[in-house]
Amino acid sequence: MGFYKKKEKNLNAFEKLIGEFGDVWIWTGFDPRNKVVVGYVAGKRRQSEANKLLKMIKDRTDDNIPLFTSDDLKQYKTAILKSYGIKDERNGKEQMKKPKKSKIKPHPDLKYAKVVKTKVKGRVVDVTTEVVFGKLREVMQAIEKSPVSKHINTSFVERNNLTMRERNRRLTRKTMGFSKRKRFLVASLNIFLAIYHFVKPHKGLRIRVDQEDRKWIQRTPMMAAKITDHIWTVKELVIYRIG
Repeated sequence: MGFYKKKEKNLNAFEKLIGEFGDVWIWTGFDPRNKVVVGYVAGKRRQSEANKLLKMIKDRTDDNIPLFTSDDLKQYKTAILKSYGIKDERNGKEQMKKPKKSKIKPHPDLKYAKVVKTKVKGRVVDVTTEVVFGKLREVMQAIEKSPVSKHINTSFVERNNLTMRERNRRLTRKTMGFSKRKRFLVASLNIFLAIYHFVKPHKGLRIRVDQEDRKWIQRTPMMAAKITDHIWTVKELVIYRIG
């Protein structure tokens, strides 16, 4: 999605050894109902980054396990199971045997489906869906109750990725504004997301209050999520005291 200093293919042996430069992947957890970016991780396409994102999502949400959807990147399955799985209790006979490493199985309420895209010469020729955790019937029942979608998809997070590209110069394609260090990219993302969540009203979140006069109440993602009750100004955001 972006890069530090140089693209991966242009790194020399020493820069690859450092491990800080090259392509960077912005892992995001997105709530399509409130348009909230629950968490993000800037790093490589590795299992450790996926695990960190899912742990962040679990820490920032309540005890209700959300319905997860994603593309077919293999790291998601392991990360979701790591954060939302439960230990597989062994029966009495198994306990008498030599102790083995505990296995993790999906929580009964865990539902996860993925979108699988088949590509030929870089072009998508087919799109299918697959239920990874839970039953298809349960997944479809959960989606049926959704106020924003009626089928398995990744369109919401993909649209959010486009918003991030449009509003953050460091993520623009073919740009001279790319980050030289990770901390600069993370700082720019934090600023962007603060403005996105608290300052910028989202058209998809507005509420109609008068059908005839077409009056609306404008809302930001954090208003929709009931974190705040008003649209913030940039000044209010900058001077807000944490803690």
